[in-house]
Amino acid sequence: MRVRKTADVRKQEIVETTLRLADKIGPDRLTTEMIAREVGLSQPGIFRHFPKKENIWEAVALVLSERMGKVWQEAEEESDQAPLERLRELVRRHLQLIEDTPALPAILFSREMHLENAALREAFFGTMNRFHAHLLKLLEQAKSQGLLRPDLPSKDAAFLIIGIIQSLALRWSLSGRSMNLVKTGMRLLDLQFAGFACMQDEVAS
Repeated sequence: MRVRKTADVRKQEIVETTLRLADKIGPDRLTTEMIAREVGLSQPGIFRHFPKKENIWEAVALVLSERMGKVWQEAEEESDQAPLERLRELVRRHLQLIEDTPALPAILFSREMHLENAALREAFFGTMNRFHAHLLKLLEQAKSQGLLRPDLPSKDAAFLIIGIIQSLALRWSLSGRSMNLVKTGMRLLDLQFAGFACMQDEVAS
């Protein structure tokens, strides 16, 4: 006898299927019919859980935001490490999440988010603002400990780090994931840190 799945389980299946298909065929080509066929429901069955396609994407954004938040919290909890090491761990885990969720770059640069779904765009914008806040806090701590140049504009430095991640994620996606995203990202981050660091004469003074 087939066990009837709860609404929460079905919603989770729909979200995970949407992520998988978004990676396989692209967010902008994805239809509710494709999702329904993959999940094993009719389209009306999909709409019983999500009245509109936009609502599916909003649920996807919520799941991804929760995953990113968990990753950032885990990195922040490395309290016994210096701020720059915690920042490196934060970026490393974020890059690993992108590797583990390959649909993420495609969604971030999709028409669905930028032109067709304001709620999705706002959700991701808020998530990226929270990521910026995490980076900013760690950069400020590193500055207060004399690990970074005192004149370093921390807000801009945080944006530069985000820029490295986003451009690298796009390149990784366009290259068919032919490079090691985490390893390459950490190498570029260390190069960026070298530009942020105090000069020897600044340390001496």
